Amino acid sequence: MRILVVGAGAIGGYFGARLIAAGRDVTFLVRERRAKQLDRDGLVVRSPLGDLNLPTPKLVSAKDLSGEYGLIIVSSKSYDLESSIEDFSQGMGPDSRVLPLLNGMRHLDVLDARFGARRVLGGLARISSTLDAQGRIHQLGTFNTLAFGARGGGKPIDDVAAALHVPGFEALSSANILHEMWEKWVFIAAAASTTSLMRATVGDIVAAGAQDIPVGLLQECAAIAAENGFAPREAASKAGLSVLTAPDSAFTASMLRDIEQHGRIESDHIVGDLLKRASKSLPSPLLATAYAHMRAYEARRKRESGA
Repeated sequence: MRILVVGAGAIGGYFGARLIAAGRDVTFLVRERRAKQLDRDGLVVRSPLGDLNLPTPKLVSAKDLSGEYGLIIVSSKSYDLESSIEDFSQGMGPDSRVLPLLNGMRHLDVLDARFGARRVLGGLARISSTLDAQGRIHQLGTFNTLAFGARGGGKPIDDVAAALHVPGFEALSSANILHEMWEKWVFIAAAASTTSLMRATVGDIVAAGAQDIPVGLLQECAAIAAENGFAPREAASKAGLSVLTAPDSAFTASMLRDIEQHGRIESDHIVGDLLKRASKSLPSPLLATAYAHMRAYEARRKRESGA
């Protein structure tokens, strides 16, 4: 199976590199800046599970993309989704499947509208990784799971499962992928809202006696999920609560790191869209406050950058 990975950043680059190391036919769809970096230095992964140095990964630009790919893995930021779709659409054939690894749900609506729901899988990545100034991928910690599954109907995905089951990460074929995506969304939205609103680590928030804020945010996010038919299960709820109330924890959401670096953030996709899926009878004051904080940050960033 020919696999196209859209982007070669901290997530797509990591899983794509592991697939290449296992002998899979992987091409990265990248833009000019990243292409120059990879041509010069190769694709480098630093990981406690084993480093990788791939000097000549296969790269393609959107204008040069041709032929069909059996699987297209999309790991772009949500605010780049529409442009990414335009970039990879030429690689879609009648039997191609798209596996998006974005958080939230809005991207499924966008991809379904463009390609049809039968060709869009559910998926999520459980990994903490980052890209350094030299373009090297650093895995933070040892967990690295890619979960995927059909969302109902459509072609069986046994060939996708076979392509993704390789050494180097855990590939989980899930019969309940939408539920798992909602559970992760609840946690990500609560974590991003908590640490971005407070501009602090979880440990500092607990030390300030303010752990009621992450607890309240988790409850509000879980209530919205339940209202949409995907109440977080006990194990997911306990795990999320444990992470967001751990004393002395240095954990922060990636959104806070983006804010601290004056970068773009995925506030609309992660928090705004979740609020839109709540009924008017379901108040979410903490989540609404966090979203207002994020929007104010984006307004200030836009004003100061002159964009």
